[in-house]
Amino acid sequence: MDQPIALVTGGQQGIGRGIAAVMAARAYHVVIWDLNREAVAVAARELGGSGYAVDVTDFGAVAEAVTVVEEEQGPIAVLVNNAGINRDRMLHRMSEEEWDQVVDVDMKGPFNVMRHVVPRMRERKAGRIINISSASWQGNVGQANYAAAKAGVIGLTKTAARELARFNITVNAICPGFIDTPMTRRMPAEAFQVMLDKIPMGRIGTPEDVGRVVAFLASPDAAYVTGDVINVGGGMVL
Repeated sequence: MDQPIALVTGGQQGIGRGIAAVMAARAYHVVIWDLNREAVAVAARELGGSGYAVDVTDFGAVAEAVTVVEEEQGPIAVLVNNAGINRDRMLHRMSEEEWDQVVDVDMKGPFNVMRHVVPRMRERKAGRIINISSASWQGNVGQANYAAAKAGVIGLTKTAARELARFNITVNAICPGFIDTPMTRRMPAEAFQVMLDKIPMGRIGTPEDVGRVVAFLASPDAAYVTGDVINVGGGMVL
């Protein structure tokens, strides 16, 4: 395949779908991973890419899926770790299950995928890894699990960047702010407006706003950028 391969986890909807759309428009062959096999197939078809049903919390399944992608599509040039969930609840009421679910997907998931993609990138001495964290990594009421996991993603990013720089592999993180997704659209109108009022630019962000920053970090223009954290939030400070 002549097109470089961009793997986007959680790429079926929301921010992941916006990232995948931008990367497809930039002439990447986009490979989408998500849980729903039918939805993944539809999204991949609409973007002219490929789709696989993969649970990023399953270490063995991720190993197998990476092998399949590289055998069927080609070497993964860009990895975007976007898959994530939230189970918001005040700390004193949060269950162990709610904690574990978020940490497994949002922090262990990126490790699992990187663990199996990185050795291949090291052999090729080339690669771009972009991890999607969140503005909430600095702490946010009702998001102890989510904030902890997203802070962990930043630590993982900075460590991997140092380890992989000599192999011409860059690793960066993006922290989206308040982005227009199915999840944010389900918020009560009053809560939605409270968040909107915190944004100096006066508008909610789009998944494509995040996607364009991903595309920059994946491009030759960002060849000397690694270990960095870029906020995409219209100036919002939580």
